[in-house]
Amino acid sequence: MAFYDYSLAFGVIALAFSLVAAVVTLRKDPGNRKMQEISDAIKAGSSAYLNRQGITIGIFIVVISVALFFFLKDGWQYVVAFLTGSITAYATAYLGMNVAVRANTRTAKAAEKGMHNAFYTAILGGSVTGFAAIGFGLIGISLLLGYLTISSVAILIGYGFGASLVSLFARVGGGIYTKSADVGADLVGKTELNLPEDDPRNAAVIADNVGDNVGDCAGMAADVYESYAVTLVAALLIAIGVSSAVLNLAYPLYIASAGVVGSLISMVFLSMRSKTPTLTLYKGIGAAVVFSAIIDFAITYVVGAAMSYFIAVLSGLVLAILLFAITDYYTGSGRRQVVKVAEAAKGGAGTDVIMGLSIGLRTTFFPAIFIVTAIFISYYAAGVYGIGIAAVGMLSLTATILTIDSFGPITDNAGGIAEMAGLQHSIRRVTDELDAVGNTTKATTKGFAIGGAALSATALFVAFAQAVGLTTIDALNPIVTIGIFLGALLPFVFSSFLMEAVGHTANLMVDEVRRQVRTIKGLLQGKAKPDYAKAVDIATVNALKSLVVPELLAILTPIIVGLVLGKAALGGLIVGMIPTSFMMALFMANSGAAMDNAKKYVETGKFGGKGSEAHRAAVVGDTVGDPLKDTAGPALNSMIKVISTISILLAPVFVAYALL
Repeated sequence: MAFYDYSLAFGVIALAFSLVAAVVTLRKDPGNRKMQEISDAIKAGSSAYLNRQGITIGIFIVVISVALFFFLKDGWQYVVAFLTGSITAYATAYLGMNVAVRANTRTAKAAEKGMHNAFYTAILGGSVTGFAAIGFGLIGISLLLGYLTISSVAILIGYGFGASLVSLFARVGGGIYTKSADVGADLVGKTELNLPEDDPRNAAVIADNVGDNVGDCAGMAADVYESYAVTLVAALLIAIGVSSAVLNLAYPLYIASAGVVGSLISMVFLSMRSKTPTLTLYKGIGAAVVFSAIIDFAITYVVGAAMSYFIAVLSGLVLAILLFAITDYYTGSGRRQVVKVAEAAKGGAGTDVIMGLSIGLRTTFFPAIFIVTAIFISYYAAGVYGIGIAAVGMLSLTATILTIDSFGPITDNAGGIAEMAGLQHSIRRVTDELDAVGNTTKATTKGFAIGGAALSATALFVAFAQAVGLTTIDALNPIVTIGIFLGALLPFVFSSFLMEAVGHTANLMVDEVRRQVRTIKGLLQGKAKPDYAKAVDIATVNALKSLVVPELLAILTPIIVGLVLGKAALGGLIVGMIPTSFMMALFMANSGAAMDNAKKYVETGKFGGKGSEAHRAAVVGDTVGDPLKDTAGPALNSMIKVISTISILLAPVFVAYALL
């Protein structure tokens, strides 16, 4: 058997598990008619958004495919790889989200039987996304490798670019949608009308629940899938640049295949009963890391690879668990740092936001130390190839991480359905606890996604340097310095467009909720229903309109710099972009998560509880943090990988036609 046949087989196993998990999830009891009606509304809004977004992505894909066909040698092969990457990335997001929007009501119904049943239903629904991601990734890359010669492996960068493009759309559009609806719902519902979370009288509630799925589920799925795909591609490109030995080419795929087994074993631990849901989640992640490491060691020994390769892979695995733990320390529900933010809310919204931002700034320290340590260890263990396989080792945990991440929006929606359907208090107590856990997991998995993006982008930079023949980046060269400054500038400008889009759309949402309160008689008394569809349409239309400019900024910047200033400047741009984006993404994601969980901490009854001055201040802090943690911060992951893959894809053009 060829080495890629093994990864193909494990890809099929992962995808098969995803489909079986989907069937088992959908066979569970969806609850009463009222619950199903609410779930159907969320499902319809989510599908409508993804379908309309798919049309927008399709236009870009057609234009880019034509350009690749005519401007690159063997352009049709790049187009095939590009289309494969795009289709598999979109399929991952679409499949995962469509099961998640059906798992929500089933989780709420399962809560009648207790915490464990509800927890496992949400985990099973989330696993559809996790295993679909690695399944589609391994199948797509393995099939393409079967038709490529070693000399043409570089064509795989087209696959990575396809995944990156879809990820950028899903992250940007989904992020704008989800936080516009969330901020709009909170600002009117909680601060003006004093309505509870997910109150059915709030016109933005369904849009908010839709946003959880298109942003936190589909967007995150596309983001981590992209990291998984481009990391494998980068490792393969580095392997070819270092040596044409088949073992070097096969080893990353073997490690990715081991990750499938490790993640499957982790599902056993995630199905066990524990004292708390949080403990169960940590057992699952720990199992994935430990068993993947054991299998990786065995593979390294059996295939005769150097043990230094295993050291590099192990550094990536350890990095994953460290990033997860440090993010939980700073943003976890009830953690000391979160309590500090909640206590600051006693002084008002200003002090709450100041404390939240200060925590976010501080959270950059340890992840940066962990990342540079992993790069140091992997490089001195196995050279630049070590950086590539360290990234593969970290991303081999993708199925487990995405399972736990998708658990978040499923439990969030389950809580909303329980509230809107008027389920009994004991059920709501279960869904509230799971929602709190899910809120923390969404924050911690963002830490993994951000770290994974930084490490995979570093591997892509190595591949870019090989492609254009750069052996050094001379910071004393003014052209390189210009590139570094432009790269450091990019995440700021890119983020500004996203924050503006959320602010603008949230304003429209606020106006719509207020209008409905004024004009629909009996709405606040519960005698009339709000027009949910109008709020959903506002979020959908404006999210899709707002994503065009940041998309073009990410796509056109490396092309312009590469053609005008040349490969050295483009190398400088990537060098300046990666660390700046990494720090900014951490700062924004963690400060927003800390303020979000601080609000939830106050809502448990601390510092005056719901309706108090501290609660109103914490709600404002949460609305400030929302676009930071769920829109601008995560979108930087996709931006750096899109720019990196475009730079490698068009490297021959830049070398041949650059003005400088």
